[in-house]
Amino acid sequence: MPAGPDLPGPFALSPGGVVDSFDPVKRDLGRDMPSHAHTMIGNQRLNNLRVLAEHVVKEGVPGDLIETGVWRGGACILMRAVLKAYGDTERRVWVADSFQGLPPPDAANYPADKGLKFHTHKELAVTEEQVKANFAKYGLLDDQVVFLPGWFKDTLPTAPIESLALLRLDGDMYESTIVALDALYHKLSPGGFAIVDDYGDVEACRAAVTDFRSRENIDETIHDIDGTGVFWQKDA
Repeated sequence: MPAGPDLPGPFALSPGGVVDSFDPVKRDLGRDMPSHAHTMIGNQRLNNLRVLAEHVVKEGVPGDLIETGVWRGGACILMRAVLKAYGDTERRVWVADSFQGLPPPDAANYPADKGLKFHTHKELAVTEEQVKANFAKYGLLDDQVVFLPGWFKDTLPTAPIESLALLRLDGDMYESTIVALDALYHKLSPGGFAIVDDYGDVEACRAAVTDFRSRENIDETIHDIDGTGVFWQKDA
């Protein structure tokens, strides 16, 4: 499943960066870049996110919900929609992104990212204003949605997040993944879920997860979602 040095997975992109035609199989698996949809993660990963978000709400797992790396915001919008559907007015959805695409690889500090070219794909840069507008289209832009603009290394370690029930990582790179785990995993409540979007597609992302889990002696079972995304539940 390892991908090449560019976009994760078998994307079939037009010169402008988006798919030329709709393929229901690729869309189900999130293996294309849709021209208009508010997420590229696919139906299976969206369904997984909904189920896990509903679980933490129904079971009363303490904490907020966060995605690190949001693109057009679709996954975060879904999380906010789940809170609204269940009448949860206390939790917040944290929307963490640079809103200017991915950073160039810092190969000196994160050798696993050497050769990755995500930063050259301008279509991955979606502004904060655009993401807020997407929330507003669903009537879900309110004070339960908190934006964290900036590079993860600058924002996540000091983010005023007390606890998390759901941590969704979609940063593609080793650096983006390990920085998020280092900053946030200890805030994940027992019974909460960690979701890693690019585990099956991007070797650098998978290496970061492996290194972090090994270092922190985390042995909870990793569950596959669709050959790309995975999740595990933090032991109670």
